[in-house]
Amino acid sequence: MPYLDRGDVRVYYEDDGAGLPILLTHGFGASTGMWAGQVAAYQDRYRLIRWDMRGHGETECPDELSHYSQAHTVEDMRALLDHLGVEQAVIAGHSLGGFMALAFNVAYPERVKALVLQGCGPGYRRDEARETWNERTESRARTIEEGGLAALGGGAEVGESVQRSAKGLAQAARGILSQVDSRVIDSLPSISVPTLVVIGDGDTYYLDGSAYMAKRIPRAVNVVVSGAGHGVNVEKPEEVNEALGLFLGNI
Repeated sequence: MPYLDRGDVRVYYEDDGAGLPILLTHGFGASTGMWAGQVAAYQDRYRLIRWDMRGHGETECPDELSHYSQAHTVEDMRALLDHLGVEQAVIAGHSLGGFMALAFNVAYPERVKALVLQGCGPGYRRDEARETWNERTESRARTIEEGGLAALGGGAEVGESVQRSAKGLAQAARGILSQVDSRVIDSLPSISVPTLVVIGDGDTYYLDGSAYMAKRIPRAVNVVVSGAGHGVNVEKPEEVNEALGLFLGNI
């Protein structure tokens, strides 16, 4: 299996197809397997690069919290693109992965050809809102530590994924899923690349945040998929693939 050695972690990735590169980042509790429907549909015309974040899937990493952060995640994304010789890519992500796509755009806008943001929000501007989110995140981390992988829960995308360690997922919740500042939400009006926002109409937790992003990002394309929940690309692959194909065809 292909790995990128980052010193403190070995990052697992998959790289299929040729053409315009698309870096696909999964959500919390998911892994590379959630993108199987997009790989099957588009590997004949695009280069689809999937990877497992720290604490997820086949990525090998220590248990210590110091190895988990949004900054580490952004640098893992940059290092993977460097490793694969990709100067610029479509940066796509689901849920936490969508938020990290936005964070990557803040840090490395010159590396971003376009953005695809699925089932996610842009974080919070107010300290109080971040504190509330982080309290829920810590509660989720403790539940996973105490109950193991069986306590993970999640949408359809989680069912298509594999995990190695409940401890790693708990630390990923504390270090990556937790909100730290308002840089991402503040960046929305300055995004200058084509952006696709996708969400299922039953993904009630993220509907408001998704709509907020679509309104604030200049010229964003907003697609709401009927009859789908949080794991929209797994539940309704044909609809998501159609939206993705139209979007990518116009880049």
